[in-house]
Amino acid sequence: MKKNEKTNPNPEVSEMKDAILLQLQEPQALEKLYQSNKSIFKKSFHLLYPEIKENAIAAFWLARIQNEKADISWGSTKDILFLVIAIFLAGLLVKIPEWMGLETDYFLQRNIAFVILPFVAAYLAWKEKIKTSYALVAVALFLFSAIYINYLPTNENSDTLLLACIHLPLFLWAIAGFMFVGNQFNDYKKRISFLRFNGDLLVMIAIIAACGALLIAVTFGLFELIEINIQTALNHYILVWGLPAIPIVGTFLVRTNPQLVNKISPIIAKIFTPLVLVTLVIYLFAIVYTGKDPYNDRNFLLIFNVLLIGVMAIILFSVAENSKNVANKIGTLLLFCLALVTIILNGIALSAIIFRITEWGITPNRLAVLGANLLILTNLLIVSYQLLKSIKNTNRIENVEKSIASFIPFYVIWAVVVTFVFPLIFNFR
Repeated sequence: MKKNEKTNPNPEVSEMKDAILLQLQEPQALEKLYQSNKSIFKKSFHLLYPEIKENAIAAFWLARIQNEKADISWGSTKDILFLVIAIFLAGLLVKIPEWMGLETDYFLQRNIAFVILPFVAAYLAWKEKIKTSYALVAVALFLFSAIYINYLPTNENSDTLLLACIHLPLFLWAIAGFMFVGNQFNDYKKRISFLRFNGDLLVMIAIIAACGALLIAVTFGLFELIEINIQTALNHYILVWGLPAIPIVGTFLVRTNPQLVNKISPIIAKIFTPLVLVTLVIYLFAIVYTGKDPYNDRNFLLIFNVLLIGVMAIILFSVAENSKNVANKIGTLLLFCLALVTIILNGIALSAIIFRITEWGITPNRLAVLGANLLILTNLLIVSYQLLKSIKNTNRIENVEKSIASFIPFYVIWAVVVTFVFPLIFNFR
């Protein structure tokens, strides 16, 4: 058991431990506790067991938990009620353009993040039992962001508006992360847990989305056979409430049943790390072979940077997963090689951006990409250095985690600058 888990337990785990201790001699009460939330009960019991291992009842429960298959917990009645209300409200937000006569694309471009992230943040804040003052700050930031983004001048050719719409979700995601770490804001392990949570959530979203798409296809086909057109219902109701429901339900499932996907994410990380590494090496040679020029081809540079951000995300999630196993030298070596190749890609992109700025001047887009690339390069260099040290000494893998966790706020700060400062300094152009 790690020291951190003792000193900074999850609030639900802490409460469950106290309840188990209180009801340890009451079989019926203990059974009721177990049935209320099996996942939290098991985690709490394993943390508590060293203190009560001499108790015969504790020995019985240890045997029962270890030999019982993992069940899916559907949470409490309050959890289900929260889900229903959150999904209903999210769907209502999507319907606002239809009711107010607004263009759907115009509305969703600015507000898509508000359809999902406030509800995710609210759920995390509730389950983590964060301080009321923190929750009020989060509410204020969400409200301010919503008012700000919707009052930016409408200009289809505005680069700063587009940049604000792209970077605002990252800021709102950070607010959700603040709800996740809550009372343990300075604990780097909690930040890494949030990254792992996001990785698990992406896997869960993909699973739910695939199942939902299959269900819609089957339903559409069945009704088509009896010559009933459900396209209108699909567009105006099913998708409106169904799509926002996917990440909200995914958050609930990952938070309540971490065992569902926490074994899948490491497997995906292990599979994709070498595949992405090989792909990027081939890609670098292909750039040279085809003679593609990121210095003068704006679209190629844009795709190049999207690729860079995607690979950086894979590195961060892979490091977070790989750090669970300090003895995995091969995995650490692969991550180090992937980081080095990504540094080369970043160097190409960065030099191309600097070239374009010196040739054609500063624009909002170029400055935003320049800042993002400098942040990524700095983060990659730090992570690579720590990975190199951890190859020599596997006990240093924890420093890789620290280097990632400590750098997250810098990305958030840059997102805040691009979202809230760029439109002002560039006069909304």
